[in-house]
Amino acid sequence: MIVRSFESAANGMLALMDMNDNTANNLANVNTVGYKKGCLRFKDVMESAVYSQEGSVIRNNSSRYLGDISCGSQSMQYTHDFSQGALSKTSNPYDVAIEGDGFFKIQDADGNISYTRNGSFLVDRGYWLKTKQGEYVLDVNNRRIRMLPYDMEDETAFRDRKDIVIAENGNIEINSYNQKIPLQTIGVWDFSDKDDLFEIGDAKFVPRDRVNNPELRSEKYTIQQGMLELSNSNVIREMINTINTSRNYESLTRVVSTNSDMLSTAVSVGRLRT
Repeated sequence: MIVRSFESAANGMLALMDMNDNTANNLANVNTVGYKKGCLRFKDVMESAVYSQEGSVIRNNSSRYLGDISCGSQSMQYTHDFSQGALSKTSNPYDVAIEGDGFFKIQDADGNISYTRNGSFLVDRGYWLKTKQGEYVLDVNNRRIRMLPYDMEDETAFRDRKDIVIAENGNIEINSYNQKIPLQTIGVWDFSDKDDLFEIGDAKFVPRDRVNNPELRSEKYTIQQGMLELSNSNVIREMINTINTSRNYESLTRVVSTNSDMLSTAVSVGRLRT
């Protein structure tokens, strides 16, 4: 029984260490645009059936089942909470936020695709819409978005950035003096199984199984120009998690210490009897 207590406490301490690492990561990203807080799911390491002493070890009509006893828990799966983050106004026309479901689809220089809620974009010298890390933003047809009509070679089509208008459905237009020039439409994509998404850093995600969890066109969303979606990680809640994790870890430390004393006493008694 003492050995089982050691095992249960050790498993619990390892699980709490994983939880503390996850909380620290959430705290570190409270100011990361588009960040979705991480969540851990736990499972019991082993459950043993408990019967009354007069009952048989194997369940039968004469045994009295009392319940199960767990030998601790361990982290089973790391997922993300994709709930909506607060929207912050920036007044930058190239900043866009998704209100609702979905992700922006971006492509790096090597052609690798990822998905993000971070709509902090810019326009480079070639008038391509990009992320701050240099990835191209893709439209509904998986084309790179150019913030200038293809038949124009310079920026004389509009006077300043305020002439760029991005509608709630993602349509991009240039207010060029007395006319509106339509450009491309920002693509917003979603997945049926968000638990399958894997974070690769900088609030970017990729599906683990693209075959069974393909991208889908998002339907329930609006795009807000001049705004950014903030992290949905809450500082106060994560600090409370840190405190609770520390207290639980200290409790398990005392369990280990107490069982260690009991084991030492049992060993000493056994030596005296021999």
